[in-house]
Amino acid sequence: MAQAKTLTPAEFDQVLRFISTRKFALRDRTLFLISHWSGMRVGEIASLKIRDVLNSDGSVKAEIRLSPEQTKGRHARTVYLPKKLQDAIADYIKCRCINSADEPVFYTGNGIGFTGNTLCQLFFWLYRKAGVAGASSHSGRRSFITSLASKGISVRVLASMAGHRSISTTMAYIDANDDMKRQAVELI
Repeated sequence: MAQAKTLTPAEFDQVLRFISTRKFALRDRTLFLISHWSGMRVGEIASLKIRDVLNSDGSVKAEIRLSPEQTKGRHARTVYLPKKLQDAIADYIKCRCINSADEPVFYTGNGIGFTGNTLCQLFFWLYRKAGVAGASSHSGRRSFITSLASKGISVRVLASMAGHRSISTTMAYIDANDDMKRQAVELI
């Protein structure tokens, strides 16, 4: 089975433009950005509760601490959120009516929390309808890792951020694209 596509900046913008036309545009935009800017798996995103993302004062946390039950490998890890993602989550949360810290951050159109599977389906259709062939629910995670690798972040740090136990797993996520090759030869 082929690996999920790593999005180019133009494809990233193309998907955001498409999402802006949708009924649940703010929710879908936030889901897309979390996938691409945090590197979380769809199951991890689906598992998020309000208490995971908000501080007691209602501000968005800079770090999400995933419990072993929320991760694929059953190993707790910390996900670091860039400021621009914290702002996007805050914008989304403002439009939500929150009754409990234990409720899901994201709901389907039917008013129930996403599962990993339903979120996979949402991403599949977002990419397909946006016209990005080969992209899947794992594309955000692969794009996140590849983007950071192209900026010189070490594989050891990337593995830790991705929750991988082995750097060889992380290395399989990194695409060597033309921009990375161009930058490499300029180092000579």
